[in-house]
Amino acid sequence: MVSLRCKLMVKEELKKLGLHCQSIDLGMAEIPGVISRWQHEQIRINLLCSGLELLEDKKSILTERIKNVIVDMVHHSDIMPGNNYSDYISKKLHHDYTYLSNIFSEVKGTTIQQYIISHKIEKVKELLFYGELNLTEISYRLNYSSVAHLSNQFKKVTGVSPSYFKHFKKNRIHNLENV
Repeated sequence: MVSLRCKLMVKEELKKLGLHCQSIDLGMAEIPGVISRWQHEQIRINLLCSGLELLEDKKSILTERIKNVIVDMVHHSDIMPGNNYSDYISKKLHHDYTYLSNIFSEVKGTTIQQYIISHKIEKVKELLFYGELNLTEISYRLNYSSVAHLSNQFKKVTGVSPSYFKHFKKNRIHNLENV
């Protein structure tokens, strides 16, 4: 799980600077006391070297938390919440969905719904690639109303049907194995 790896990286970087972290959750690290400007700059530099970014403005922090909730919901959960993702995200982050949606759109230039769709399609690609589930099972698992809805959304985002994608991937793997 990516978020666990990131948490460990952040904790390790703080430890290198002699800082104790009380908690790390959804892109937020709680450090007791006051940190110096030098420590703050070192945290920023060390995180950048680890491929992470120190977010300082509240809108960016909240946007990252929204993204983390969506990634966990789509990629790390066996069953997606019901059709009402807005309630799920609001409950997880303890904010009104309209507020979250406005902040997210302002910072990312896209809607929360589009972000969810893009991650759902990535998950569909992954599940098709490994071939463990058929399209009906994938549709159910990702809470699509029907296979047709999933197929239409998949084609709209990728430009190809799920069956073409699956066939193309199998042929590509077969060709690579014969090289």
